Amino acid sequence: MKSLQALLLSLALVLAPLTPPAQAARIKEVASVAGVRSNPLTGYGLIVGLDGTGDQTTQSPFTGQSLTAMLQQFGVILPPGVTMQPRNIAAVMVTASLPAFAQPGQQLDINVSSIGNAKSLRGGTLVATPLRGADGQVYAIAQGNLVVAGAGASAGGSKVQINHLSAGRIPAGALVERSVPTPLAQGEFVQFDLNSSDFATARAVAQAINKAKGDGVAQALDGRVVRVRAPATPDARVAFLADVENLDVSTTPAAARVVINARTGSIVMNQAVTLSACAVAHGSLSVTISSTPVISQPNPLSGGQTVVAEKADIAIRQEPGSLIQLPAGARLPDVVKALSSLGATPQDLLAILQAMKTAGALNAEIEVI
Repeated sequence: MKSLQALLLSLALVLAPLTPPAQAARIKEVASVAGVRSNPLTGYGLIVGLDGTGDQTTQSPFTGQSLTAMLQQFGVILPPGVTMQPRNIAAVMVTASLPAFAQPGQQLDINVSSIGNAKSLRGGTLVATPLRGADGQVYAIAQGNLVVAGAGASAGGSKVQINHLSAGRIPAGALVERSVPTPLAQGEFVQFDLNSSDFATARAVAQAINKAKGDGVAQALDGRVVRVRAPATPDARVAFLADVENLDVSTTPAAARVVINARTGSIVMNQAVTLSACAVAHGSLSVTISSTPVISQPNPLSGGQTVVAEKADIAIRQEPGSLIQLPAGARLPDVVKALSSLGATPQDLLAILQAMKTAGALNAEIEVI
C-alpha cells in the first residue's frame, strides 16, 4: 500500500512541471475514420489430442454430442445404446477479430477457451471450426495446434499449476474466407469520429485539415464528428487520408477526472484535478472478537454430561485520527502528498475522495470502474 502511494506521489512530482497547457498529437491518435473497424468472430469447436485432461462427458454432455455429430460427417455411425466417454477431447469457444480490409486467404490469430470442465488444453489440436460474425455468416475457418502458456502437475491429492491451462492461442490459426465491405469509397464525404467527445478537439481537427487542404474541406458537426470532403477515386482518397491522418493538431487538457477501481483499490488522477479549501480527518476503528472453548466436566458418578461452552472476548481499538487542512487550488502533487500523510491506504482513499466530492471540495469527476 505504501509503495503504491509513493509511486503515485513520485509520478505526480515528475509530471507536474512537464505538462503544457496544450498538447500536440496527430489526427490518427485522436480520431478514426468511420467504417474502418474490426469485427468480432466467434465459433464453437472441439480440441482433440489431449493427454487425458479433456472434458468429463458425464458432466459436459454437449462434448459427447459434438463428437457424435462430427463423426457422422465422416461417415462413422455409432451403434444404438453406445455411450462414449473419451477424456482426450474438450469443447471450446473460439474467438477472433477480423480487421478492416481483410481479404480471403489472409491469416488471423485466434483465442481458444474451454467451456467444459477440461483440466488442461495443453498439447491439443483444434479441429476445423467455422467462425461467424454477428450476421451469422462464416467469415473464417480456424484450425491448428494450441499454444498454452502454462504448466501443471498433480499427484496424491496435491496440485501445482502455473498460469492458466484452460485457454490458449493459435497464431495464424484461421484463414479468412469472406471480406467485409467498408463504406470508405462511398459518397462524397469521409467522416472522422473522435475517440472522446470534445468540442475544442473537433474544432482543432477541422481547422488543421482546412489549413492543409483548403478552406471548406472539413466541417465539425458536433463534439465528436468531423465531416471531410474527399476525392472520388480510391487511390486519390487513400492518399488524401494518409496525409490527413498525419496532420498535427493541438489538443486541450482533458477534464479533471479521478478514476477509481473499487475491486483493486487503484486510483488514478489526471493533472487537472484541483481542490477547494477543505479539512480532512482520518482515523480507523477495529473490533476484535476472540472465542475460547471452555469444557465443563461433571463430578465422578454424578451422572452428568460433559458440556462444551465458548467464552467470547471482545476488544475495540480506535486509532487516533489525523486532521489536515488543504488550501484552495492545490494541484495533483499536493493532493497525493496530503492524502498519503494521513496514512490512508488506497481503500481508504476511495472513501476520502468520494466524501470530498460530496462536500464540493474536489474539483473533478469521479468515475468508478
